[in-house]
Amino acid sequence: MKVLVLSLALVSFAAVAATPKVTTDSDPSANFSSYKTYYWAMKPEGGSPLMQQRIVEGIDARLKAKGWSQAEGGDVAVAAHVSTSQKQSLDTFYTGTGMGGWGWRGGWGGAMAMGNASTTVHTYDVGTLVVDMFDAKSKQAVWRGTATGTVPSNPDKVEAGLDKGLDKMFASFPPTPKTK
Repeated sequence: MKVLVLSLALVSFAAVAATPKVTTDSDPSANFSSYKTYYWAMKPEGGSPLMQQRIVEGIDARLKAKGWSQAEGGDVAVAAHVSTSQKQSLDTFYTGTGMGGWGWRGGWGGAMAMGNASTTVHTYDVGTLVVDMFDAKSKQAVWRGTATGTVPSNPDKVEAGLDKGLDKMFASFPPTPKTK
């Protein structure tokens, strides 16, 4: 039973790593149909140079697929930022007698576990990619995409997670004008 619970916990961590949380926002007054070119105002810095290249190439490929081309002094300035932080989770498993080997018993100080407790600390990295776009003429922000997810230790899984995040981020790009 203990192995089953631990396996389910590990599978849930893998699911989070495989599916980054993505949000996008845009200026409703921006006329995306007038934008055809872009340039890099700021490429991502820090971390692995290979990951920086993959981010830039991934964004370039998705903008190209949308009909945009990179040009010096383009219509839109693109800036990408990457950050990572470490998080921890605690998994506590209780085993013992009664209730099929699992359970709690109430007491004056609150709940008391019946049997033995085992706590495992999981430390993991969370990465965030932010892509901002600005109208080059007005210097006003027109679009933002954010992807956040657990960073796996395997480089192939990191790249797969980046691709999934960028796919989700640019799935509805460019945004369609909002009707009132």
